[in-house]
Amino acid sequence: MTFISATKQAFQRLPIVQRLATAAQGDRENRVIAAGPAVIPDEPILSDIPSEWPSPSLSDPKLLYLDLLKKSLTFMTYAPNFLDLASANGIRLVCPDGPELHARVEGHDFPFVADTMVGLKRLENLQFCVESVLAQRVPGDLIECGVWRGGASIFLRGLLKAFGVTDRRIWVADSFQGLPAPNPQIYPADEKLNWQPLEYLAVSLEQVQLNFQRYGLLDKQVRFLKGWFCDTLPTVSGRQWALIRLDGDLYQSTMEGLTNLYPSLSPRGYIVIDDYYGIPACRQAVDDYRKAQGISEELVRIDWTGVFWQRRPPD
Repeated sequence: MTFISATKQAFQRLPIVQRLATAAQGDRENRVIAAGPAVIPDEPILSDIPSEWPSPSLSDPKLLYLDLLKKSLTFMTYAPNFLDLASANGIRLVCPDGPELHARVEGHDFPFVADTMVGLKRLENLQFCVESVLAQRVPGDLIECGVWRGGASIFLRGLLKAFGVTDRRIWVADSFQGLPAPNPQIYPADEKLNWQPLEYLAVSLEQVQLNFQRYGLLDKQVRFLKGWFCDTLPTVSGRQWALIRLDGDLYQSTMEGLTNLYPSLSPRGYIVIDDYYGIPACRQAVDDYRKAQGISEELVRIDWTGVFWQRRPPD
């Protein structure tokens, strides 16, 4: 049985899934599966979640499209009926309660079907950044370093499509084979961050391209950089950027993104760090780089882990 057919059958058995989820109501660990580097907290970060999803104006097709795209990429078009969670045995569909919906909104769980694990709030942050650079006419392309299944990059391409932008490109940088082995001799902060065995984090270039294609967003405005950041990012270090999104987890990967890309970030452009509060090694790399370069722009918190800042124009 293929994955797609198995998933469809799971959808058709939704009442059964509901009963199973209800039976597991008292066992939080059996309902939200933690895998990989992040840790799911006992309590949600957000204090509340709206009973009805906020909808953009019906008179603005662009915002309607982007709203649907965000929910599709996060597999939240079916919430609050059920969510997909990854487990050691494959997919687990649950009828989410408040904490589970909070986790998906904040990108604090591990989805099985969704094309991104960054959650709604970080996608909304990307929309804010892109709309800002377009409104302010900040020059440059957009790049994401560390893309997993490509969801955030797909959303960036959707944003350009929605606003009719044809003179900018989306750069999709990843090894497409998971995270590199840590090199603690050079980067001591990465010593315990060996996530190479996690196949869940390794998504092939072909699969990411297929994901773009499924949304109708694979075209000449999308460029792929396959390989380790130490090899690929120097090849684009001279390009001008309006938006940089770093999701490399490790100190090494984060520092390579900063050193190769940040010098070419346009004034009033944005840089987004996915794991600043979630992974201490990432935070240390950002703090070290900002201190070394005398960067004093305010770090703005997005959610439980992500931050961003806007590069200050020269005096």
